[in-house]
Amino acid sequence: MPKINGNEIKPGYIIEHDKGLWAAVKVNHVKPGKGGAFAQVELKNLRDGRKLNERFRSEDKIDQVSLETKDQQFLYETDGNLVFMDTETFEQVEIDAELLGERRAFLQDGMTAAVEYYGDEALNVKLPQKVVCTIVETEPVVNGQTAAKSFKPAILDNGVRVMVPPFVGQGERIVVHTELMEYSERA
Repeated sequence: MPKINGNEIKPGYIIEHDKGLWAAVKVNHVKPGKGGAFAQVELKNLRDGRKLNERFRSEDKIDQVSLETKDQQFLYETDGNLVFMDTETFEQVEIDAELLGERRAFLQDGMTAAVEYYGDEALNVKLPQKVVCTIVETEPVVNGQTAAKSFKPAILDNGVRVMVPPFVGQGERIVVHTELMEYSERA
């Protein structure tokens, strides 16, 4: 693993620290009037989701980890595990459904997702940035309300609740941003 200085950490970097794998979420470089400069880093544990604030000085040597990303196709869910198939080798792997958290609702049969591995261990599943969903329940469209910048609640076919513009009605297909879990545009 390549070693980097403590002041070279950037958001998104994966590092090995305290016998665990951590993702840098926020980095703030601080140069106090007295003493040496340091990086105040908010870390998130990739295995259990714990958060940690750590201070790294420029002389600290940190192990930077690179994850292997594989495109895999979602097949089905069984006993709390998601079964994915590698699109190159056709090998099937089971991944804990908890890894996706609330984004699990956007996973659709046959969808291709980017799975990040550290060795043989799956650490993260990245869904496509936008998916198409159908609105199953919302308030009816009211003429003349489109001038105001207002939103109304809607329930999608996967059970997720999002806020949509007033001109969008029941039964319409919309594009939803999977990371932000919010309305993007009409499909």
